[in-house]
Amino acid sequence: MKIIADTNIPFLKGVLEPYAEVQYLDGRTISRENMQEADAIIIRTRTRCNEETLSGSKVRMIASATIGTDHIDLDWCRRQGIEVQNAEGCNAGGVADYVFSALYGIASRRAIKLDDAVIGIIGVGNVGKKVEQMARKLGIRVLLCDPPRAAAEGPEGFVSLEELLARATVVTLHVPLDASTRGMADEAFFSALQPGTIFINASRGEVVDEAALLHARPKLGALVLDTWCNEPDVNQTLIEACDIATPHIAGYSYQGKQNGTAMAVQALARHFGWEALYDFRPVTEDENLKPVSIKLEGKTQGEIAAILQYNYPIFTDDFLFRSSPGSFERLRSEYHYRREFYIE
Repeated sequence: MKIIADTNIPFLKGVLEPYAEVQYLDGRTISRENMQEADAIIIRTRTRCNEETLSGSKVRMIASATIGTDHIDLDWCRRQGIEVQNAEGCNAGGVADYVFSALYGIASRRAIKLDDAVIGIIGVGNVGKKVEQMARKLGIRVLLCDPPRAAAEGPEGFVSLEELLARATVVTLHVPLDASTRGMADEAFFSALQPGTIFINASRGEVVDEAALLHARPKLGALVLDTWCNEPDVNQTLIEACDIATPHIAGYSYQGKQNGTAMAVQALARHFGWEALYDFRPVTEDENLKPVSIKLEGKTQGEIAAILQYNYPIFTDDFLFRSSPGSFERLRSEYHYRREFYIE
């Protein structure tokens, strides 16, 4: 049995070797030729899986150590009998940490009061729910927009996109990239925002019309982007327009990477019947890498900002990216995973 694996998936080397021949390649270079003799592949978002790359191959299992699946043609794989598993929700905690480190960091730098803030969360899946929970613990009012969930669960607790854009003072996107969300943040979207709104995108770059965003930039109170169209070839003008710009690392926490690799390995194990790996999880031996609990009750906004920055100094990631935007992939592959925090 042969497996092709993205060499940038952490904690993986040595795990699958007792069961298969494993070839490690940079995810961007995994090609049709590599896949032809593989029985399974374990990848990230940089590897495209579709008819062009997979037709005629032996691949019967794709495990992606990421939450998204927009790099995989799910319908084609289903028709071919290829099982696909992603690591849904693996990095939700890390993204939530990112959102609030960014929000309080910007508020501190720009002297923005968050006492009356209303955060509008568009997409309330695994990540959006984590953002909601943290917002409520911080005492921030929340608006939730998730049409698929509202249709399945009923409208109570959700608002329309139009209402959210009209009322929110902070808007954060946590939607998957598909036909319904591609380019959803367009001219009409930004026109509907209140002047001074803080806009955050840590989902997928292509959900935003970047030309419309640049046109609307003077209206926004602050702009935070972690994901971009045409990665890794990012729009330099848009980087300069941001208050915080980072190279798609919002979910790059130590725990998120552990989760992603564990879920991918477990999916392969169940597909091939490797019982010893059914509950596989990378071991955390370093106490300094375990999640940290923080207490914010009774703290001022400035104190909260300082505590969040101590636990995740997001402006360091911003500085490194601005200093070398052409190093997008290197900054990701060499990223020093941060530990997650949670609010008691």
